[in-house]
Amino acid sequence: MDFLDEPFPDVGTYEDFHTIDWLREKSRDTDRHRKITSKSKESIWEFIKSLLDAWSGWLVMLLIGLLSGTLAGVIDLAVDWMTDLKEGVCLSALWYSHEQCCWTSNETTFADRDKCPQWQKWAELMTGYTEVQQILFWGAGVYLLNYFLYVLWALFFSFLAVSLVRVFAPYACGSGIPEIKTILSGFIIRGYLGKWTLLIKTVTLVLAVSSGLSLGKEGPLVHVACCCGNLFCSLFSKYSKNEGKRREVLSAAAAAGVSVAFGAPIGGVLFSLEEVSYYFPLKTLWRSFFAALVAAFTLRSINPFGNNRLVLFYVEYHTPWYMAELVPFILLGVFGGLWGTLFIRCNIAWCRRRKTTRLGKYPVLEVIAVTGITAVLAFPNPYTRRSTSELISELFNDCGALESSQLCDYINNPNMSRSVDDIPDRPAGPGVYSALWQLTLALVFKIVITIFTFGMKIPSGLFIPSMAVGAIAGRIVGIAVEQMAYHHHDWIIFKNWCRPGADCVTPGLYAMVGAAACLGGVTRMTVSLVVIMFELTGGLEYIVPLMAAAVTSKWVADAFGKEGIYEAHIQLNGYPYLDQDEFTHRTLATDVMRPRRNEPPLAVLTQDSTTVEDVETLIKDTDYNGFPVVVSHESERLIGFVQRRDLILNIKNARQKQDGVVSNSVVYFTEDAPQIPASNPQPLKLRRILNLSPFTVTDHTPMETVVDIFRKLGLRQCLVTRSGRLLGIITKKDVLRHMAQMMNQDPESIMFN
Repeated sequence: MDFLDEPFPDVGTYEDFHTIDWLREKSRDTDRHRKITSKSKESIWEFIKSLLDAWSGWLVMLLIGLLSGTLAGVIDLAVDWMTDLKEGVCLSALWYSHEQCCWTSNETTFADRDKCPQWQKWAELMTGYTEVQQILFWGAGVYLLNYFLYVLWALFFSFLAVSLVRVFAPYACGSGIPEIKTILSGFIIRGYLGKWTLLIKTVTLVLAVSSGLSLGKEGPLVHVACCCGNLFCSLFSKYSKNEGKRREVLSAAAAAGVSVAFGAPIGGVLFSLEEVSYYFPLKTLWRSFFAALVAAFTLRSINPFGNNRLVLFYVEYHTPWYMAELVPFILLGVFGGLWGTLFIRCNIAWCRRRKTTRLGKYPVLEVIAVTGITAVLAFPNPYTRRSTSELISELFNDCGALESSQLCDYINNPNMSRSVDDIPDRPAGPGVYSALWQLTLALVFKIVITIFTFGMKIPSGLFIPSMAVGAIAGRIVGIAVEQMAYHHHDWIIFKNWCRPGADCVTPGLYAMVGAAACLGGVTRMTVSLVVIMFELTGGLEYIVPLMAAAVTSKWVADAFGKEGIYEAHIQLNGYPYLDQDEFTHRTLATDVMRPRRNEPPLAVLTQDSTTVEDVETLIKDTDYNGFPVVVSHESERLIGFVQRRDLILNIKNARQKQDGVVSNSVVYFTEDAPQIPASNPQPLKLRRILNLSPFTVTDHTPMETVVDIFRKLGLRQCLVTRSGRLLGIITKKDVLRHMAQMMNQDPESIMFN
């Protein structure tokens, strides 16, 4: 068969910063599958090849799960070690974190479980004095020395992170989720999921989190997992040569990323479905589930948290929740919605300022400045000095008899029950009140500093900082409700469910609900958020409070704006992403199509009267992705649509491989060659690359319908006709510009086609 007779010859990849043609990709894959199926009946070898092709998808999912889980485990272990490195070092084994160091020590006591001779702070190591001797002889100097070294380590880590990103992989910065959403919608960003990005993002993610900045590793882990998915796609032609199939793999990889980020495989699948994926067929759902399962199993095998569980925040509460507690839970939902709105508006304003002023020219200086401010303000407060994950874990914990946290400093009655499973509410001691002041300061600090941290030129996730804000607020509210119930148990709201000597309020539950509310307010997740939260904590019994807070936070946040943080950053960056909001404006296709009045006519090809030179000139003078083919310039009756890359490749091949094809050769798209004089050069038939069924709408089609068609079919462009006569064309960029214009936004903010 001649190469021109192939229905969909391999025309190479799409251009950078272009959108893919979903219908074309699907048609190519259908043809490929049909060809493999027909060949499988010819021989045993072809049958084996067809089986390998069928199972290649599951093999890719297995590889993604294994690599994602391994990288996540390594990142978790490295972050624990490097975070503790800012305060001290383990002399018995330099690679041990503080906790691991004291686990292995025979001299660690239960009362001082965080202290052991093998772990030494930097001041102790540098001066040679013990902690008691330091207090006697050095006084405040020891504190200042540890303070200085803490800030120095933080600055070193962040400088190294931003330098690696700036020099080797600029795409490794940020969360990555806005770009992943855009890529999954059909956009091409070359290098964003490349090998260098994977390597640098993994290394700099450890450095950025260890520096103590108000950011998390969970969002960037989705980017890391998608890089793994893209890496393994390149090994199989089924995915490397089809951008539509590649995006099915990337959707499953995103699920694996959330699975290892939170230890929530089911939540990961739902996150991919609800938040990032644009096209999610049932087959992708099964494969996403398998990839998330393998990734979670791999992470569990590494056991990075040392608790034989997938998650760091596992909790066991011994008290049920009561209906009256829905009121504070809903109030926490309101707080989460307000915080989400405040954060999105302030962060977008700051990021826009960064893009439009000289501030954006100094990313290294910005990172160093924010790190310095964060470290200087964080060290004096024990709740901001430690890693954010450890802070959330302590806020979620229930106060049992064996807890030594300051948050569990309650005044005990010697006659009360000491059962671990049933500790009644008690009056708060001085440690709790001291912790409340420190948590209040930590809350204000986290709210402010996160606004300036997210979006810098280093890997920066938003899940953990958002959860920290909500967990702090929730724990404060929980302690307040607990003390009210203890001191005023005869009030009508407490009378029926809070008897004296009963354990009726769990402050840790309020922290969990607050964390869900704030995360929901920022990201606008609902179903996947609730599932992630109960998988994250093991609190299956508390789904209703989590649902109430998540729905309330979304309602409150949506009242001030429909966009979550990722959609806001997509719009800020001008990516061509069609969101799922309804288009309610009463405009027609004729209002949006090009050419408009006073514009040059549409660039078209005729079916049998255009020469090779005419086609090459048209390609040279324009940058369109394709051209409509009409019967003639006079009738303009539509025949089909031909892609730019198809024309370039086929004309080039014809000039090299077909004798007689020259600049004056007529290009024809009909079945039969046109009647031309014998003295003319040989014509060039390109009917096989002509799409005879391009998607068309009439000029009076409502734009509401057009927008819906673009969303659901993933169109790159559609043609506008009237009675079969071509009038114009609508591209995805035209739709996005029109939607921006209808919302009184700058239509030129959509940067790419």
